[in-house]
Amino acid sequence: MRKQNTVLGVTYLSISALLFASMGALIRDVSDTVNNESIVFFRNATGLLILIPWLLRKGPKVIATDVFRFHLLRTASGLTAMYCFFHLIANIPLAEAMLFNYSAPVFIPLIAYLWLKEPLTRERYFAIAVGFSGVLLIIKPGTDMLNIYSVTGLVAGSFAALAFVTVQKLSRSESAYTIVFYFSAFSTLISAIPFSFASQALNTIQILSLIGIGTLATLSQFCLTRAYGLAPAAQIGPAQYLSIIFAGFFGWLFWQELPDYWALAGAILIFLSSLMATGKILPTTIRPKNTAE
Repeated sequence: MRKQNTVLGVTYLSISALLFASMGALIRDVSDTVNNESIVFFRNATGLLILIPWLLRKGPKVIATDVFRFHLLRTASGLTAMYCFFHLIANIPLAEAMLFNYSAPVFIPLIAYLWLKEPLTRERYFAIAVGFSGVLLIIKPGTDMLNIYSVTGLVAGSFAALAFVTVQKLSRSESAYTIVFYFSAFSTLISAIPFSFASQALNTIQILSLIGIGTLATLSQFCLTRAYGLAPAAQIGPAQYLSIIFAGFFGWLFWQELPDYWALAGAILIFLSSLMATGKILPTTIRPKNTAE
């Protein structure tokens, strides 16, 4: 069993969130001229190519596994979330797409409880409630949100949650590189099928942008995998909300999307929920008592 380190896990997850938001901004830019099938394929193929030199240096024994079925489950859930998420980025504001995608931490504790038997403590309930309240303040849900994009977003969030918890399960016996390799390999093979039917001519700028997307995604994936190898999924999951803040900044910087006061208040709550996940900030009424006192 690997040593648990919640603070370091949240740090890795925060870095992953920044890289993921950067990837989203690049997808948003290139999606005006490149279809979703091409973006998903290049994202996965680039990640696989990045891992090949490491694989050749370490040797094939590094990717040996006895939990093949969990790698397949991680790929199926992650790839489904990816197609939905990239579709959202191409059609709605970047920060809003991130909001939908990062509804995942709301689902993570339940999945982790049912599958990994991780306890649902009062402080985790509170952190999730605070984070979800922040999401509601930013998204300001109403009847206009009940459309194909909101449904696609919830599908993305729920399948992303399943992928995250599967990573937590795999991290008990697999290295971060092994998990990322299998996801990249399987996702490349599967996404090559729709790509072959929807392939398009690409210029140099588009190809470089697609390679950049794959590079950012792979680095983000490695940090995410490392994070869930350091701490329980239900405990550090709220840190994923930081991608919303980063995406909001990129939206303002590149597309003049300015958040209102409600969105800023929501961002603060989301940040606080991430700190609560580490156990560093908790109301005294729910903070676990020190048995030594």
